[in-house]
Amino acid sequence: MPQRNQQCNSSDIYFVLDLLKSSKARLDVVSVVTIHCLALKRGFLAHLPTSTSLLAAYSNVSYFESSLALFYETCNKDVVTWNAMITACVGNRCVVMGLHFFGEMVEEGIRFDSTTLLIVVSALTQMNCLKQGRVAHCLSIKAGMIADSSLCNVFVNMYAKCGDLNSSECTFSGMHCADTVSWNTIMSGCLHNNYPEKCLLYFREMGWSGEQADNVSLSSAVAASACLGELSYGKVIHALGIKLGYEDSPYVSVTNSLISMYSQCGDIEAAERAFWGMTCKDVVSWNALIDGFALNGKFEEAFDLLHEMQLMRSVEPDIATVVTLISLCADSLLLREGRSVHGYAIRRLLGYDLLMMNSLMDFYSKSNSLSKAELLFNAIAPMNDLVSWNSMISGYSQNSHSEKAQRLFKEMLYLCSQFSFSTLLAILPSCNSPESLEFGKSIHCWQLKLGFSNNTIGVNALMHMYINCGDLVAAFSLLQRISHNSDTSCWNIVIVTCTQNGHFQEAIKTFKSMTQLQNASPDSVTLVNVISACGNLELAFEGKSLHGLALKSLMGLDTRVQNALITMYGRCRDIKSASTVFESCYNCNLCTWNCMISAFSQNKAEVRALELFRHLEFEPNEISIVSILSACTQLGVLRHGKQIHGHVFHLGFQENSFISSALLDMYSNCGRLDIACQIFKNSKDKSNAAWSSMISAYGYHGKGWEAIELFHEMCNSGIRPTKSSVISLLSACSHSGLVDEGLQYYNNMLEEYDVRPETEHHVCIVDMLGRSGKLQEAYEFIKNLPIQPKPGVWGAMLSACSHHGDTKMGKQVAELLFKLEPENVGYYISLSNMYVALGRWKDAVEIREIIEEKKLRKTAGYSLIDVGFG
Repeated sequence: MPQRNQQCNSSDIYFVLDLLKSSKARLDVVSVVTIHCLALKRGFLAHLPTSTSLLAAYSNVSYFESSLALFYETCNKDVVTWNAMITACVGNRCVVMGLHFFGEMVEEGIRFDSTTLLIVVSALTQMNCLKQGRVAHCLSIKAGMIADSSLCNVFVNMYAKCGDLNSSECTFSGMHCADTVSWNTIMSGCLHNNYPEKCLLYFREMGWSGEQADNVSLSSAVAASACLGELSYGKVIHALGIKLGYEDSPYVSVTNSLISMYSQCGDIEAAERAFWGMTCKDVVSWNALIDGFALNGKFEEAFDLLHEMQLMRSVEPDIATVVTLISLCADSLLLREGRSVHGYAIRRLLGYDLLMMNSLMDFYSKSNSLSKAELLFNAIAPMNDLVSWNSMISGYSQNSHSEKAQRLFKEMLYLCSQFSFSTLLAILPSCNSPESLEFGKSIHCWQLKLGFSNNTIGVNALMHMYINCGDLVAAFSLLQRISHNSDTSCWNIVIVTCTQNGHFQEAIKTFKSMTQLQNASPDSVTLVNVISACGNLELAFEGKSLHGLALKSLMGLDTRVQNALITMYGRCRDIKSASTVFESCYNCNLCTWNCMISAFSQNKAEVRALELFRHLEFEPNEISIVSILSACTQLGVLRHGKQIHGHVFHLGFQENSFISSALLDMYSNCGRLDIACQIFKNSKDKSNAAWSSMISAYGYHGKGWEAIELFHEMCNSGIRPTKSSVISLLSACSHSGLVDEGLQYYNNMLEEYDVRPETEHHVCIVDMLGRSGKLQEAYEFIKNLPIQPKPGVWGAMLSACSHHGDTKMGKQVAELLFKLEPENVGYYISLSNMYVALGRWKDAVEIREIIEEKKLRKTAGYSLIDVGFG
């Protein structure tokens, strides 16, 4: 270029250029300005190399405005000057301006070179501009620069980073002379697009081509092996790295990749050997092993390694270290340790790094500390990115703050108009009731609009949402649409969610449909939930069939399946089969013992429950204690209950609200209301269940006014009444003859307490009116119910008729119950006893003959006498 060969007699120009080179190394703003003044004074700015070097120097010290001004002042700009200006734009995050300069350069007819395209394509790659990148590729072909290997490498990288791996591979295969960088670029591109198997194929082809792998090639191949979980491939590449001398070289990236690979493949011992064998460890090495310990459940070792890292002091923990440990604490619910890591980050002045703050929000959300997550979210409000919003929305959704989640979601759309697939997965769990159905449908529309309708995870989340909202038709419609392509996870979502929401018949029907398809087969998760559905419906025959299927498929050896079978047999009142499963279980865990204890407790086998608890092979947990306390309550033997109470103190469970409630019930049923009151008063954290139990205890002992007073105290303390607490209150009014008060609470329960009347509340009112002799009012109450009365309501009416000897109404109610529940022997016996009381022996005998004819059996009654001491 002629203007670049200007002859200049003054040696000062070269002195200025040397000064610019030194100032570039020091990145000193004052030095650059001083040299600019010197060049201006001596008249050297007309010298293109000098002005171009000044332009680049200003850019390097972030004085971009000065670079821009100098560029516009320069006359007869050549391609080097334009390249320097475009580089300055890219380096100072003004990529769009840089592309504008390139367009201006082309319009002015200035011939660009391969360096120009290198800069431009790198900028387009950062912006993920695939369309403009293709235009640049065409320009390079037209200008005859396609033989430039460096430029081809940039195009291979650009296509891969923009998600067009096919074009990246085509560009690579068209290269006449691929060097090591070319191979490394295509392998990195395959990894970036989640094609680790292709990465390994290119690594093999690289060896066949004669090109020797370097540290980048080896690192890529090791990462690909880790993604595929191919430990054997990783070991082969490790051996090749040793052969090539990269194990002892200063290139630590290879060993760092090996640590990650061994950790992900479950060989944490090999990862440790690789780590401790390193002579030079960087922060990535320490982070890789800490992450490896976390992945393999070695939580103590992860924190010990952090401690050792601090003691070594050769490498300081960075943001990645903190984020790794916070994620570990979040996934393992280690609240105390997570707070310590947060404190460490504050003490080390790591600042408001967005990645760290997002991880902390996720940690506090998962640890049920939403208030702290909110504080962090608000503290970084101006910097919040989409991950921040998604983390906070997910935190609200997962912690049952549905309204807050939906409000924040709308605020996010209003402020930043961003949306991603992760946002969908974060907001959908907030739609968990019929009231949220319309909102859930709008999210479904968003999903269709954004093109996520065929994403299996997204469809699963939608089905889960629709079932939670009670729209089973929509859920099954989605399942039907994907049934030919659905895998086991899709069917499990429907079965599990139906079971969790009480749609047991639908869960069983879905399971039957699943077994008719070839592309999905039941797994242990499927069986656990279908068995549970059978147990809740007391379908013993279907449950036994599933037991047979489990044994035939070897899933019967799965401890979770065995636990489900024990629970199912317990609910079906088949204690013998439950015991058989329990005795044949080789890998019993605490849950197995709890299931068996609970099965005994539910089936009037309290003594066997106590005996099993006495031989418990594990340390009992809260569930064990609640189950055995239920047995003590039914048994009515105080000394056993006191012994269990001693276990509660020994294990430190006295603050558990569920255990407090169980103790209240036990002492109340055993006649010790005074101890029950003392336990309630000493409870620091009174749950709704504890209040309900205490209200029920007062009612059970005929202290209705005390129960009412306690109910108001509960409301004044800020605890909202629930279905159970209102049932306890109505029952207390019934036992104490407070009819008017009970009716008043019933009539106002929806408006004042937001509790919708259900069957249990109706039974309480009928029982209350029946006890007070108001049989006609009870009958009218049932007739005027807005919903079809359940058998339990009519059963309470029959008991009232039997108590007051109203045979006429009793017969009418009994005949209705015979149609609703023909197999319930209790109704026949109640009517028979009414006839006996009135001396109508002929009618009583007829009822007894019907019982014999239907082969109905009443559970034998029994009495207990405690002959123990203490």
